[in-house]
Amino acid sequence: MQRALPYLALFGAALLLPLFSNDYWAVIGARAAVYWVLVGGLNLVVGYGGQLAIGYVALLTLGAYTSSVLVARFGLDPFLSYAAGGVVGAVAGVIVGLPALRLRTFYFAMTTLGFATIVTQVALAWQSVTGGGIGLAGPELPKPFDSQWGFYMFALALAALVTWLSSNIAHSRFGRSLVTIRDAEVAAEAVGISKPKLLATVFLFSGACAGVAGGLFATLQSYITPEAFSFDLSVTFFIAILVGGRGSIMGPLIGNIILTLLPEFAAPLVAWSTFLYAALLLTIVLAMPGGIAALLDFRNRRPLAANRSIVPQPGRISGHGTARGDIVLKNVVLAFGGVRAIDGLDMTIRQGEVHGLIGPNGSGKTTTLNVISGYYAPQEGEAFLGSAPLPHGAPQTRAALGIARTFQTPRLIGEASVLDNVMIGATIEGTASFLESVFCLPRHRADEKHLIARAMNALATVGLDALADVRADRLQHSELRFMEIARGLTLNPAFILLDEPAAGLSGEEIKRLGELIKAMARQGIGVLLVEHHADLIFDICDHVTVLNLGRELASGTPADIRAHKEVVSAYLGA
Repeated sequence: MQRALPYLALFGAALLLPLFSNDYWAVIGARAAVYWVLVGGLNLVVGYGGQLAIGYVALLTLGAYTSSVLVARFGLDPFLSYAAGGVVGAVAGVIVGLPALRLRTFYFAMTTLGFATIVTQVALAWQSVTGGGIGLAGPELPKPFDSQWGFYMFALALAALVTWLSSNIAHSRFGRSLVTIRDAEVAAEAVGISKPKLLATVFLFSGACAGVAGGLFATLQSYITPEAFSFDLSVTFFIAILVGGRGSIMGPLIGNIILTLLPEFAAPLVAWSTFLYAALLLTIVLAMPGGIAALLDFRNRRPLAANRSIVPQPGRISGHGTARGDIVLKNVVLAFGGVRAIDGLDMTIRQGEVHGLIGPNGSGKTTTLNVISGYYAPQEGEAFLGSAPLPHGAPQTRAALGIARTFQTPRLIGEASVLDNVMIGATIEGTASFLESVFCLPRHRADEKHLIARAMNALATVGLDALADVRADRLQHSELRFMEIARGLTLNPAFILLDEPAAGLSGEEIKRLGELIKAMARQGIGVLLVEHHADLIFDICDHVTVLNLGRELASGTPADIRAHKEVVSAYLGA
């Protein structure tokens, strides 16, 4: 309820607008509401998903012409025409979004702009349907929505609905997955998030919002021509999200209101509108990179205690997932160019054991983890889980098999809380569908309750539960290391692959890390530990494999490795 209070206050104030304003401001208010119906959906694509979808005016155009043609040519009910516009917008949204699966940043932005140009040219040329340059009348609503204030209230109601729906998505496992794809795509794959499926679903939703907004826009304009859907309008939508701040609903909502009102207060400078937008964007980037959302984030301005320490509670590890057998590598070979990063490696990681993997820099340790994790496909040999081969080039399949991992450099979603970062680890445990999350149905609420409980237990296990509500980018390096381990534990994994977890930790923190890892093994989790701290390896490992130039130099118990002359010479020193 506390999260909803700012929205209730804002929309409550909007409901009071007719008491203090004239019909002119009814039009301005309706325009802000119509724009937000589009921007609210687009915000999930741009602000949460990180996709540079600049040409969304194309979907507004399609929705507007669909609604107008259905009403003018076929006499369809205006409300049904809005729904039809939403359907067309949803289909077009997926078509526009498909390049995002392969193209990134400005390349994807160019495809959306190209699509917008095509739609405008078709509307201009298809005179028998769209009226061409002459235009077409927009849908007219029946009473009580036929007046300016009546339409304002109708548009405001739809804007409130889009706010609720988009907020539900943002605060669901789907919203967290979007942000993870945006900030840490490798980590998203490791926890089982399917980028193509998720992006297609979100483009479908945002396209539907844009299509409905198009129908509303046609009613607001009364008469539409291709010139009404200018590039400036598309830029306005995009800048509203940037000004508002990514990963926020309230910020872009306020940004949309500001950019709608700005031309009314700066009417004499209308010829300078492009310059004003550019100046505003530059000011945000330089002076307030987090946008309006950062200004409203009062909680994360409070200073954190400087002398805090990490005190794990290993006893809270309650169990592990069911594995289909051991992880086995058989004669694995992987070369980059003429260099064999892995050269005929045989290795077995068993549940309930800590398996150390050591060697000099460049010996193939992280490459081995990446083969097991599915990021690399071996050119020879095979990786198995029990008797079944692990799928090549499919890292998103590992979480479902009970395999979690951490990375050399912690993969964090910096603008999300520590709790959200850790909840991502159990994304695949959610059972609610996208639609159930959109409408906040009981199974979605049960999912969130379960995931929060599991994540809080994992945070308490690694000693970070007191920092659950803090933004992850405010943590110290050592805390980020333990946070990644908590993310892995949230999955209740059968195996966890740890890539140099002790790097940058103090001596006491390394000792506590060792106790935590041993507790994992006691609970039946198989641990593959890549580490340069030899003392940690020899203190906690049941089995150690030493690599050198991609080949196995030695394998055995810590005592065997300590006594191995070649290992001492090549890696351990005197």
